[in-house]
Amino acid sequence: MAERMEERIWVDEISREKAEWKTDNPGVSDTEETARLKQNFGSIAPWALVYSIFYAFCMYRNGSGITFPFFVAGSLLFFGFSLSKLGITLKKGSCFYIAAMMLLGVSTFCTDDGFLIFFNKLGIFLLLMSLLLKQFYNTSGWTTGKYLASICTLVFTGMRELGRPVSDGSAWQQEKGKKTDKRIWYFAAGLLVGIPMLLVVLLLLASADVLFRQMAEGLLGSIRLGGIFNIFLRITVLFFCSYALIACLCRRRLREEVPDRRKGEPVTAITVTGLLTFLYLVFSGIQIGGLFLGRMQLPEGYTYAMYAREGFFQLLAVSMLNLVIVQVCLAYFRENRVLKVILTVMSLCTFVMIASSGYRMILYIRCYSLTYLRILVLWGLVLLALLFAGVVAGIFRKRFPLFRYQCAVVAVLYIALSFAHPDYWIAKMNVADFHSGETDYGYLGTLSADAAPVLIPWMEKEGYRFEAFYAENAVGYALDHCVGKEGGSFFYEREGFGYSWMGKLQMSMENFGIRTYNVSRYLAWKYFHLYG
Repeated sequence: MAERMEERIWVDEISREKAEWKTDNPGVSDTEETARLKQNFGSIAPWALVYSIFYAFCMYRNGSGITFPFFVAGSLLFFGFSLSKLGITLKKGSCFYIAAMMLLGVSTFCTDDGFLIFFNKLGIFLLLMSLLLKQFYNTSGWTTGKYLASICTLVFTGMRELGRPVSDGSAWQQEKGKKTDKRIWYFAAGLLVGIPMLLVVLLLLASADVLFRQMAEGLLGSIRLGGIFNIFLRITVLFFCSYALIACLCRRRLREEVPDRRKGEPVTAITVTGLLTFLYLVFSGIQIGGLFLGRMQLPEGYTYAMYAREGFFQLLAVSMLNLVIVQVCLAYFRENRVLKVILTVMSLCTFVMIASSGYRMILYIRCYSLTYLRILVLWGLVLLALLFAGVVAGIFRKRFPLFRYQCAVVAVLYIALSFAHPDYWIAKMNVADFHSGETDYGYLGTLSADAAPVLIPWMEKEGYRFEAFYAENAVGYALDHCVGKEGGSFFYEREGFGYSWMGKLQMSMENFGIRTYNVSRYLAWKYFHLYG
């Protein structure tokens, strides 16, 4: 009896030590969500596999087709299903992230612009990570830096959880082993090993006998070993990564609290910002009186285009620097009424600089037409002005949700840019300016299919031979009209850039079909049939 009592005490002591050790090491302890994840492995893991297969179907050799928004919707459904199994409901404000992701997904299959497609996907990834963090943590007081650092931490720490599907599956199998036929798992393991082996042997036999190869080619059609391996790799990687991401979130390793760092002496900030603000006031007065009111006398030999080009980038750099300075002062220095006044005046002067930069850029565009970079610059100035408006509100309202405001502004403006199709407006303005003789034809040849509604009707008037597009020899036509090459870029005559553009469009439509349907590429194809 005494021995049994001692044994029970010893077991209780070990259990207590284990509990204390887990408490002191939260990175390895099981949270409530981690326990639920293990319990629901039989539900979440199969859907993770279905989600991975769906991803391969949507995205294989198809970065911007009609299936992309369906993949985004599938991602939201999968993670929403996983959260429900973990007992987590969507928090207030999640609809904004979901709507923004879906809009970016739709925008991706509506454009052929590689720049927009890349940043659409990056934006969807950041919005998804932010949405998931919002469900597991209290992010109401988080700053931009806290969000970005948390996303990076989540990505890197998630790598530690890549083995979780195996360990959770093993634990789940042991718990349910009496109710589940183990032959199912043996069958699955056999498929994982047998299918790749079958394909390898099939290819070896096909290379050994011409008759067997002809039969295999008839059965398999265009299927290739590289494509099969690519699809298999995509499914495997996304399965493990999606499950690992959920497992990492369940660990709750991130700290929710954001420490108050406003401990700096305001006199230092007042001194620095006061000197800068005095200089900005003088500069703003010159801008208002000279540039905006037209009272400025340009130096001899200067044109407005030269003046605009010379000062634009410097003003843009100063405006961005001011945004950083004001936010640093608000984040790291104690509240002070004088400092608030100085920061407000600095912000108002920055608005003048932003307006001056925009005016200069418009003058420059009038002289030298429109390019992608110049559109992005004007868009960036609008964004910078709206961000500064939020900063000014944050100066006077301590509880102003600056991060959420900035996130919403960036998302809304970027979605507007992604649906605007900049290449269309570039082509429209450049075609209208052809008479000026300043058009860079080589640059027009680099535009995406978004420019088709403008370029194809104009090329038809210019007498372009559209049979080059149908015969798939547009590149040869372009080289016949090439007038030079510099730094990897070709320069074309007025009659040649269109063929270069046709050749680029041909390559983008090599895999065009129902699954890879893209609105811009379809419209380009339709315009060719209409005018060709």
